[in-house]
Amino acid sequence: MTNRNRMDELISALQQQRDELALKIHLGKKEAQDEWDQVTGRFDKLKDDYKPMKDAVSESAGGVADALWNVGKEIQESFQRIRKSL
Repeated sequence: MTNRNRMDELISALQQQRDELALKIHLGKKEAQDEWDQVTGRFDKLKDDYKPMKDAVSESAGGVADALWNVGKEIQESFQRIRKSL
């Protein structure tokens, strides 16, 4: 699987998780709101940083793709913590 495909799948999965958690947070605990605000900001930045890179980056730019992948995985872990707190 290429870096581009991996990132497309990660972005899609994160988007779905974010949407599901947004509803739960709206209906759930206020304590999760602070982490939610922080992690959704990071997710928006990840999407914004990835969009221009998506079409321009070749497979040889693995370092940049790996860095974005790591940020995505950190966001995913934050979503899991929020989910557990609800």
